Amino acid sequence: MEALYLLIPLSTLLVFLAIWVFFRASDGGQFDDLEGPAMRILNDDDTTPEQHRPDLP
Repeated sequence: MEALYLLIPLSTLLVFLAIWVFFRASDGGQFDDLEGPAMRILNDDDTTPEQHRPDLP
């Protein structure tokens, strides 16, 4: 029973800490562009334009 006196405040503190971290990340722009980096890795084009034109000598 005495453990509850310690665990309830600690769990409440942990919940408020998690909420604070989430809102800080949200305000910092962490979740603004979720698809951009995923699409950027698919469209990674390392070839130069000269390699695409086979008609050049």
